[in-house]
Amino acid sequence: MLVRILLLVAALSIPGTLHAEKTPVEKAGFSPRLTIYLAKGAPDACGPGCDRWIAIEGQVDEGAAARIRRFLAGVKDTQLPIYLHSPGGNVEQSYLIGRLLRSRKAVARVGRTSATACAAGTQVDASCLKIKNAGGEIEAELTTRRAMCNSACGYLFLGATSREVAPDAALGVHNSRLVLTFHGDPPPDVVAAARQRRIATADRERTAFIAAMGISRELDDLIRTVKYESLHVLTRSELYRFGIDTRTLVETAWTLEKGLQPSVSKIAVLKKDSGSSFRMMEWRLSCENKDRVPLRFAGETDEAAVGKSTIRMMASADTNEEAGGFPVRFGKYEVWNGTVGSDMIKAILTSRYLQVRETTPMPDGKADLAKFDIDMTGLASVWPQLATSCLSAPSPTSPWPTVPLPNVSATPPAAPTP
Repeated sequence: MLVRILLLVAALSIPGTLHAEKTPVEKAGFSPRLTIYLAKGAPDACGPGCDRWIAIEGQVDEGAAARIRRFLAGVKDTQLPIYLHSPGGNVEQSYLIGRLLRSRKAVARVGRTSATACAAGTQVDASCLKIKNAGGEIEAELTTRRAMCNSACGYLFLGATSREVAPDAALGVHNSRLVLTFHGDPPPDVVAAARQRRIATADRERTAFIAAMGISRELDDLIRTVKYESLHVLTRSELYRFGIDTRTLVETAWTLEKGLQPSVSKIAVLKKDSGSSFRMMEWRLSCENKDRVPLRFAGETDEAAVGKSTIRMMASADTNEEAGGFPVRFGKYEVWNGTVGSDMIKAILTSRYLQVRETTPMPDGKADLAKFDIDMTGLASVWPQLATSCLSAPSPTSPWPTVPLPNVSATPPAAPTP
């Protein structure tokens, strides 16, 4: 009796008997084989002082673990961050790779790598994959925006000892779909018994792996409830509560947005004082002129707050340079719009942090003071690109940009459905 067990996005396999079903994930921008290579980007591309990383992308295929083991054996720097971008694949291979990453005490993040030698939008065609698989270091760009690590990819990610999911990236989970294929025509009770045994085995293997990685049992309980046809993108509270990404302040890089109203922006989520709930915020600098630059801050409001909040933002390189005031409420957001002068811009561009201080009146008559620092690394490198974009953009009809308020929950993509 030959038992074949297949999953549409993540495949559970029995050695020697399973062949993962071919899926058209490459049409959605993914290679049908897991690809791994060294990438080098601009200064601070992967964080302060970091310009080199390991890219792992594509579908997790049946030979992926052996290839990654050979590749990592030749990389002596075990602390090079690993950026994952994958819709899933073979679960058994993912367990093997996850345990390999754990043995290296790997640093893993969710992010998309784009080789600069490949034409835009063709990162998975034959010529580009040849470049990525040739060995050596590849010039590349890195972004977390719309990056995903879904289904079986999540088990690779859990294997790392340091795990980071940016606010604009997605870590998605779902349960398995098991399809049993038999030779001959076995009785229904034999088929049902085989199915139940394999489902139970798969559940035990997943439970054991998650526990071995030090992740809360809550994640395993959640996966059992998500049908394979669906995908649950883990919320920031779940990432924190399950022990996957336990940072209390999580930020994106500074990102250039071109178009009719060019701007550079950063999104951050900050843990509230109690529980595991988070508050989302955005900073955005836009075009005006060389002497005055619009700055907008938008943050989710505290429902318990009363009266007017205040926000103060100071450049760490010169704390005398300050911006801020009283935000105005728009639905669930507080928004402050203002302009900053050339001296403030110079201070911001030379600062490591933007010091943020928020004061929120509470019902008991006291004021809640939140103090945190926003990383300015990378802003100086995209600033000239904003200036160029501003010159080519049409003059705005209003001094304030009309870009929508941030909506991170709608940003992460779902895995492609075969």
